[in-house]
Amino acid sequence: MQFVDEVTIRVEAGKGGHGCLSFRREKYIARGGPDGGNGGDGGDVVFKADAALNTLVDFRFQPLYRAEHGQSGSGRDKTGRSGEDRVVRVPAGTTIIDEDTLETLGDLSEADSTLRVAAGGDRGFGNAHFKSSTNRAPRKTTPGHPGEIRRLRLQLKVLADVGLLGLPNAGKSTLLSRVSASRPKIADYPFTTLTPNLGVVRVDHERSFVMADVPGLIEGAAQGAGLGSQFLRHLSRCRILLHMVDSLPLDETDPLDNVRAIEAELASYSKALAERPCWVVLNKIDLLTDEQRDLLLERVQAQLGAQRRVNAISAVTGAGLDALMRAVIDHIEAHQERLADDPEAQADEARREAQISEDVLAHALLRSKRGGPVDESVDQSGDERAGEQVDDTAVEVFYVRNDS
Repeated sequence: MQFVDEVTIRVEAGKGGHGCLSFRREKYIARGGPDGGNGGDGGDVVFKADAALNTLVDFRFQPLYRAEHGQSGSGRDKTGRSGEDRVVRVPAGTTIIDEDTLETLGDLSEADSTLRVAAGGDRGFGNAHFKSSTNRAPRKTTPGHPGEIRRLRLQLKVLADVGLLGLPNAGKSTLLSRVSASRPKIADYPFTTLTPNLGVVRVDHERSFVMADVPGLIEGAAQGAGLGSQFLRHLSRCRILLHMVDSLPLDETDPLDNVRAIEAELASYSKALAERPCWVVLNKIDLLTDEQRDLLLERVQAQLGAQRRVNAISAVTGAGLDALMRAVIDHIEAHQERLADDPEAQADEARREAQISEDVLAHALLRSKRGGPVDESVDQSGDERAGEQVDDTAVEVFYVRNDS
């Protein structure tokens, strides 16, 4: 199954129906008068969030969406039928952006929420509409108005409370598989994870949260190294980030240097995203002696400062996981209570989310310039390019399923 998280499509709302020019003609009724009916309104194009969808791959094969046109009016004061709306299902968490103006039209972050992205054209009026005491036989009609036509960029950002980031093979997928029912691919080579993975972490019967694991970052990711920073957009909705760090890297690098390198890449991608609470999680402590673990914790905490939370865990043995998950759910609930009661915190959160959205769009546009358009299946004129190859390496990867 293909995973596509960004596409460009074209939508066309329906045209309004024309008004009718008609006069009543019946036996024994002289000068029957105007009876031309109005046209019908054009249909809208409406997006609806569907929680059952988790990829935008369908839009690659169907990049053009049209609503139905309104029918023209007819004699005997018959109004034309209005065009049906075109309802397009998108995954929950999809942001809709006007490709020409770069205006964000909406963010369908809740299941079953809807957004009208293109309004249908208004109906035209028949000559019966213009009759009056001084104009009893009008010959005036109006045509239907065209519907809106737009090129839209759709960006999918997964809905998660907690995001995992770090170097490849830091243990992110192992942690997710240990604390949730998710089964991401786990192997002993870099970039095992090629797509975002989600898992529900249940702390107890009534407390749970969603955790997202994204492909590993390397130094220079903001400039396209490795898998680049294209998947960092999936952390934009997270309330807290867990920076997974290998306590004993195979390349013998300093864990503290790795922390600084990855967080520099995060800040390069979006300073607003880097403002999110980010806890350092030293993984694989089962490979260290108690003395080595304590020395590493002390050194990392001293360098990062007392305000940064540093945790030590082993995703393989489970050491420290229960305390970490409980601390995470406590933080999420406290954050939600603060947003509910503090208008200043709400305004600050809204500002941060708006800035993150701008940064995500800016990087998407930059990546399009480097590697071509996000989706060339529809050009500026809206014509479909049948049989043409599209360079989509920047936005398409594959789910890898491991049933073992």
